Amino acid sequence: MRTTGQLHLGHYHGVLKNWLTLQSTYECFFFAADWHALTTHYDDTRNIADHTMDLIIDWLACGISPGSATIFVQSRVPEHAELHTLLSMITPLGWLERVPTYKDQQEKLKEKDLATYGFLGYPLLQSADILIYKAGQVPVGEDQVAHVELTREVARRFNHLYGREPDFEERAEKAIKKMGKKASKMYQELRRKYNEQGDDEALEVAQALLGEQQNITVGDKERLFGYLEGGSRIILPEPEALLTANSKMVGLDGQKMSKSYGNTIALREDPDVVEKKLRTMPTDPARVRRTDPGTPEKCPVWGLHQVYSNDEVCNWVVEGCTTAGIGCIECKQPVIDAVQKELQPIREAALEYVKDIAQVEAIINEGCEKARDVARDTMEDVRKAMGLSAR
Repeated sequence: MRTTGQLHLGHYHGVLKNWLTLQSTYECFFFAADWHALTTHYDDTRNIADHTMDLIIDWLACGISPGSATIFVQSRVPEHAELHTLLSMITPLGWLERVPTYKDQQEKLKEKDLATYGFLGYPLLQSADILIYKAGQVPVGEDQVAHVELTREVARRFNHLYGREPDFEERAEKAIKKMGKKASKMYQELRRKYNEQGDDEALEVAQALLGEQQNITVGDKERLFGYLEGGSRIILPEPEALLTANSKMVGLDGQKMSKSYGNTIALREDPDVVEKKLRTMPTDPARVRRTDPGTPEKCPVWGLHQVYSNDEVCNWVVEGCTTAGIGCIECKQPVIDAVQKELQPIREAALEYVKDIAQVEAIINEGCEKARDVARDTMEDVRKAMGLSAR
């Protein structure tokens, strides 16, 4: 998540609630992307460090746990930059220029000079962020799927260029024998089915079999993954996009909740400010007077009811609005109560972390070290494959 300011309800419903689920199911890496903040905010870096700390406090307050996930800061794991540099040597310029968000963002942010290499290359930095941890899945919305696909193409190209070993087949055959008699026989049969018959199910079963192996090295495991499909070692695995549901969280004006639209409610917003913002929200313009009937679908408040209200309340809103049986202030009250109830424990938890910044710094330090351990291992493989260090 980019460090560009306070988190709001859009972040909570669109990203963080999903992360809370993922951290109990997968090995997760969550990082404050301060380098990515520079791609559009390079001309004003005064608050990036403060935003980074606030971002992680918000995560912790929402329930992201250092015991369940690795929480770190991008710039404190320099291996991200090293891998980005090396991948830039093999990535065709056209691949970056065709990323859909490249021109879209330039159009949306015309007031900024985005004719920089950093802005053009940020999808490749994202690829490095993913590949440095050999991630299997990347939680993204529809608009980011193209970035994961670019990452897959880059990994594929890297493996094609550098995954070749002069004695690859010999090493792979030796690795098969280390799996044990039963597992090695099963692997060879599944590999034969895939290569001779194109049996995709056999490929999936073989990959699962390799994932379970405990008595072969990581290097041998990667060779055998590559041996299933061809004659090269998979150094950087291709990740899959793990699609997340589109957030239904609308802003105070009915548009998507976004800082750039000035229509947000921050996670640590003062309760009085929250109430004032919600009470003064625009409503259906047809309801000029209390006695005028309205249409819920034309009212921004209805979007919030769809997030916070149950069927009974929603039915009450529809009936009351379309018949002028309730006024707009009455309609807003259940939303105000629900938002305040949701934010109260987040505010309280965040306040405890603010009082103990040393604890937050310790969490970040530990997370950065854990992330670096994984990143260093990957970079050792990458350097060896590229001939940049002794094999």
